[in-house]
Amino acid sequence: MDFTSIGAINRIEDYTASWEKPKETTQKNTAFESLFQSALEMLRETNNLTNAAREEELSYMMGFKNSTTDVQVAQTKANMSLQYTVAVRNAVLDAYKELMQLQF
Repeated sequence: MDFTSIGAINRIEDYTASWEKPKETTQKNTAFESLFQSALEMLRETNNLTNAAREEELSYMMGFKNSTTDVQVAQTKANMSLQYTVAVRNAVLDAYKELMQLQF
């Protein structure tokens, strides 16, 4: 089974690199851009930790490593990062829903 074509979908950089930045940015755009960039960095970090945990599992299963502690630590890091990312996403969605309910 070939997963190389599916792996290209996960590359966030492919989508963000094609966006053109406006010539003049206001304070609001800069704040949003920094928030967006930090969210992208959080996703990248979560993805890297998940991949590292998967690598540790595979190397343990194949017999390259004998330490179950390394596998458990990698899995715990990936799990904590994913939980944090989901919590931040939920908070942002709640804030968005609250803004959408405002009536002017």
